[in-house]
Amino acid sequence: MHGIHFIQDLAVVLVVAGVVGWLCQRIGLSVVVGFLVAGIVAGPNSPAFALVQDAASIKTLAQMGLVFLMFAIGLGLSLRKMRRLGPGLMLATFGGAIVMYYLSRLLGAALGWSSTEGLFLAGMLMVSSSAIIGKILHETGTNHERSGQLAMGISVLEDVVAVVMLTLLNSIVKIDAGGGEQVARTLFQLGAFMALAGVLGLLLVPWLLKRMSIAADEELQTLGLAALLFGMAVVAVQAGYSPALGAFLLGTIIAETSHRHQVERTFEGMKNIFSAVFFVAIGMQIDVHELWGAAGLIGGIAAFTLVARPLAVTSALALSGTPLKDALRTGLTGTPIGEFSFIIAQLGVTMAVVPPRFYPMAVGVSLVTTLIAPMLTRHSGKIADAMLRRQPRWLADWGGAYLSWLDGLQQRRSRNLLWQLSRKRLIQVGVGTLFVTGVVVFSGQFFSMAEAWIGRDRLFPHDLELCFGATLVLLILAPLVAIWRNVSAMAMLYAEVSTKGHPYAPRLRTLVETVLKIIAGGGMFVWLAAIQPAEGQGQWLLLFSAVVAGVALLVLRRKLIYWHSEMEVELISVIETGDNKMTATTAPWLQPHGEWNLHMIDCTLPDLADCQGKKISELGLRSRFGCSVVGIERQGFMIPLPPPEAVLFPRDKVLLLGTSEQVTAGKAFLGVVSGASGSDS
Repeated sequence: MHGIHFIQDLAVVLVVAGVVGWLCQRIGLSVVVGFLVAGIVAGPNSPAFALVQDAASIKTLAQMGLVFLMFAIGLGLSLRKMRRLGPGLMLATFGGAIVMYYLSRLLGAALGWSSTEGLFLAGMLMVSSSAIIGKILHETGTNHERSGQLAMGISVLEDVVAVVMLTLLNSIVKIDAGGGEQVARTLFQLGAFMALAGVLGLLLVPWLLKRMSIAADEELQTLGLAALLFGMAVVAVQAGYSPALGAFLLGTIIAETSHRHQVERTFEGMKNIFSAVFFVAIGMQIDVHELWGAAGLIGGIAAFTLVARPLAVTSALALSGTPLKDALRTGLTGTPIGEFSFIIAQLGVTMAVVPPRFYPMAVGVSLVTTLIAPMLTRHSGKIADAMLRRQPRWLADWGGAYLSWLDGLQQRRSRNLLWQLSRKRLIQVGVGTLFVTGVVVFSGQFFSMAEAWIGRDRLFPHDLELCFGATLVLLILAPLVAIWRNVSAMAMLYAEVSTKGHPYAPRLRTLVETVLKIIAGGGMFVWLAAIQPAEGQGQWLLLFSAVVAGVALLVLRRKLIYWHSEMEVELISVIETGDNKMTATTAPWLQPHGEWNLHMIDCTLPDLADCQGKKISELGLRSRFGCSVVGIERQGFMIPLPPPEAVLFPRDKVLLLGTSEQVTAGKAFLGVVSGASGSDS
């Protein structure tokens, strides 16, 4: 009857999570708080209840929940959205993470903790929870304001920071042994894996999704997507990383395709169920007595987080050129920590490198920051105005001068012809370098899979090694040729600029170009020698690979250039697909209306909403509440400024414009479900 016990435990988990989550939602708290509390109540560490008998099976489901949760977070990371918010957002994200890292390490040292404990504390506190922040922004109606979009963008980019931290912390023992060199190697290998998975994913996944949408029905498409998701998680594990990384990468890849909204709709139900199970399983591992015993520590670290995180984010945004009021509001919004903090704490406890108290401490700090975050978000405008009124005059003058200096710097950079000509080539060289590194570094895993499927020494001795080496060379040769062509073009460009106006410019230009090419060629040789995985009979394999490369360059040089150009065009077309589609966050008419005291809020109509099937003019939103419908997002497409005759359908995302009170009342009206319409007809 083990299966019955498992079904019973799962039913208990879902019922308790639903009830407690609903109660938290009713009193204005995030449902994540309810899920954590449900886990504490139903878990084995609460003798008064202890409703779950087989906690191990629930933990297995929680791993599935983690995969779905990370996949959903990856779907929210759109490169197009990040590009619209500007490069300053990326600099601010990583700058704020660095500030928070050092502040947390200082706190750990002040508490007398070891360097490893301080490192894990920094990993827990330097990243916010995009899941919690997204819910808070939606509940407070600030997700379309500038500060809300910045907060959501930073929280999603901090997920990338968290993935990097997880990889580093997974290698904590090796890092202690190898020092900074091991850290740099780990980061470089992570970048190589992400570049390899990203390039191959952007080439294969959109093609596969398109074929499935043509040849398969929705049920088979769902099965195929689930297979892709769990397969990517397994690939990440085989490469030595967490399954969360694979799910996250697949989400970011699909986010750049036109299938994003279809995938979100398909997996919404499973993501909601398994994500809830994940948070409940987190709560089940908490001992209430340990939580109560660490109350003082939790309160102190929560207070530190509520001060340090806004300080770090605000200072980083201000230094990147964001107006101080928006920076302050964004910093106040980005306080709650969540899922990644739990994972990092769990990793440290499992590896026995931090005390067991770290786990309840992470959950307790998350609960406190999640409870306070909605209040900070709602009143962030008033708090920012009050702080700006009290800032010293010299600070305001310095801030204005700094913003003017940044504007001038940006204008000079936009007029810099050398930068404009070399920027794209530098990006191509960087991506190509990481891609080749990924192929070579992880060739051992590829070879093991080929050996398991095909076997070896079937045709002649070392047949698999030679065929695999030749295939590997042909795979990396096109990117290597492209890297060298870009480097040669930049060498010629820099030589032209550096010798312009010199009396011996023609001769000097040739000399400078030759020297730059020699330096670049030497760097490429050292790089390839450092990443080559040859062992044992490797010298003969290297010689064979060099011969194959030479022959391929002589025979297929033009083809290699053509193939690489085709691959580059395909990647660009995938990334730019849908760039002209308007969504709730990209419509050109969405401009800040702060000076008019206007707000935008979105409302997704329930399936049985009373307003479904009615025209906008019939609802009388403007006459009743004073707000207007300025957009309808339907199946991933935006209908901007819909006419009064437009009809609303279930699952439409309606954008309302008005004052805070008007749009809140309009949203409540549109979400009414009385059960008297639709089903009775």
